[in-house]
Amino acid sequence: MTLRIEDYGIVGDLQTAALVGRDGSIDWMCLPRFDSPACFAALLGDETHGSWRLGPEQGGECTRRGYRDGTLVLETEWDLPEGRVRVIDLMPPRGEQADLVRIVEGVHGTVTVTTELRLRFDYGHVVPWVTEEGAALRAVAGPDSVRLDTPVRMVHDGVADGSVLRARFTVGPGERVPFVLTHHASHLPTKEPVDADEALTETEDFWRSWVAGSTYSGPWAEAVHRSLITLKALTYAPTGAITAAVTTSLPEDIGGSRNWDYRYCWLRDAAFTLQALVGTGFLDEARAWRAWLLRAVAGDPADLQIMYGLDGRRRLPEYTIGWLPGYEGSAPVRIGNDAVGQLQLDVWGETLEALHLAREAGLETDPEAWQLQRALLDHLEEHWGDLDNGLWEVRGPQRAFVHSRVLAWVGFDRAVRAVEEGGLTGEPVERWRAARDRIHAEVCTHGFDPVRNTFTQFYGSDGLDAALLLIGQVGFLPWDDPRVIGTVEAVQRELGQDGLLRRYDTDADDRVDGLPGDESTFLVCNFWLVDALHGVGRRDEAVALFERLLTLRNDLGLLSEEYDVTAGRQLGNVPQAFSHLGLVNSALRLSQGVTVRDEEAGVAAGAPLTGGAVAEAAAQPRVATANTRRNASGVP
Repeated sequence: MTLRIEDYGIVGDLQTAALVGRDGSIDWMCLPRFDSPACFAALLGDETHGSWRLGPEQGGECTRRGYRDGTLVLETEWDLPEGRVRVIDLMPPRGEQADLVRIVEGVHGTVTVTTELRLRFDYGHVVPWVTEEGAALRAVAGPDSVRLDTPVRMVHDGVADGSVLRARFTVGPGERVPFVLTHHASHLPTKEPVDADEALTETEDFWRSWVAGSTYSGPWAEAVHRSLITLKALTYAPTGAITAAVTTSLPEDIGGSRNWDYRYCWLRDAAFTLQALVGTGFLDEARAWRAWLLRAVAGDPADLQIMYGLDGRRRLPEYTIGWLPGYEGSAPVRIGNDAVGQLQLDVWGETLEALHLAREAGLETDPEAWQLQRALLDHLEEHWGDLDNGLWEVRGPQRAFVHSRVLAWVGFDRAVRAVEEGGLTGEPVERWRAARDRIHAEVCTHGFDPVRNTFTQFYGSDGLDAALLLIGQVGFLPWDDPRVIGTVEAVQRELGQDGLLRRYDTDADDRVDGLPGDESTFLVCNFWLVDALHGVGRRDEAVALFERLLTLRNDLGLLSEEYDVTAGRQLGNVPQAFSHLGLVNSALRLSQGVTVRDEEAGVAAGAPLTGGAVAEAAAQPRVATANTRRNASGVP
């Protein structure tokens, strides 16, 4: 039976990750990287497409599970009439090769345990050739080689049974049986596997040492630290990139076609990522992310993309896999993402905002970075008025999206402030200021509905967009402006579903996204609503919504992309970086007791608080007040 999305936990080694179900089955893992072909793909099909179940012989879902405190080491336990058994799953931070370690531990009584390992390379399509290599087993297919080391006698059922490795054994109190699965390129010699117990100790030490660097000590420390660990697990360590999710094609609508590959890096995440990392004291990670960002966007500003590969790769061609039926029959299964070729004007603003935040946070400046930003501004100056596909990568007609223009305003505003407040040189600063003012006036004229007192999704539209909640957050208008307050109220009213928000109305007459089907409430938009409610002075409502959102996490503290309020389940790719970034940033704002962009907190509008400022603000809580700062252009 297919498990729900929230029935999965994650273990990872900072280059790839595995999804572990409540039944002890690993149903998704790509090797050697997040964006490599999967060797376990049962998540998008069934066990014949690759899986590794390890648990009691009678099967079934576990009695309890959880991460060891402050780590990404997962423990899963089953209580049975004959005793209790525990499975410990982990991936030690990557050395020369990827290692997946599973340890079966007897707690009390004597329990019979079984395991079935089905390796299927190329997303469940290729059955490897399995041979014995001393006491180990080796599976090879094309460029990939996987070695399994365990003291348990594994039985290879051969190609006739689809090449399944099986074992049956018992564990008593205190007995431990390790399994180590090691991946390496098939043309290279096999290396000795890691010692399972040493790997467990080293992995625990790594995660606890890392999360101890957090400066957050507010009322939601458990949730924030679990989200930070999750975000760290989504980091591709060799480059500093953060993947949007570890999965592809988990549906936004069960049985529908809104299934996308999220194993890449989106520029739209840049500013939110820096806010979360800097705001919780992880400056090294912030520097690595900024460095990835600068490498990825280097080149002709006209060629700026909305997303890149983990190493900055530009070409991410989209194709479908016909042999995988999709999660609960949600087809097609997509690899790659054609949205990479879309025009989304907000990414210029997002990039400029992210680099502005890095400056405000005190990260070391790079003269070449400022030259790159000036080139981006030159391009934006000529093209900010173009029609585009918008933040949500709609596959319908291009429009004059309000959010895109607001972020163009952000780009020019941050450049002006870099010169006026940061001492950087910028000969065309008067042109930047003029462009900023033109955009502001145009958006307020053509992107605002005075009858309903709300900004709209695009010029001439009756529809709304949850991204409009960011208008106050980026400083386009102050939080106490009636237009901002009206927009917050309208978005709540028109995009709300059982108290949660969709990102836009997929049933609107204009079918803005050009896609069939529907989708559920979008989690990061709800964290934006938390921020907006807090910004306009409705703190109690903000806290109540935030705490409700925490209940939507699974039992391991993980969030996917969306939540179906009718079915009461998570949907979309998982774990979703955007959702966890929203959680961390909202917790920072609520914990401070003031808006993050409130100048009274000692930080220039538009910048996150640094770790020290967060600690100072948390130590001196104040009553939330609306931010009365006018937009930097002075336009009311």
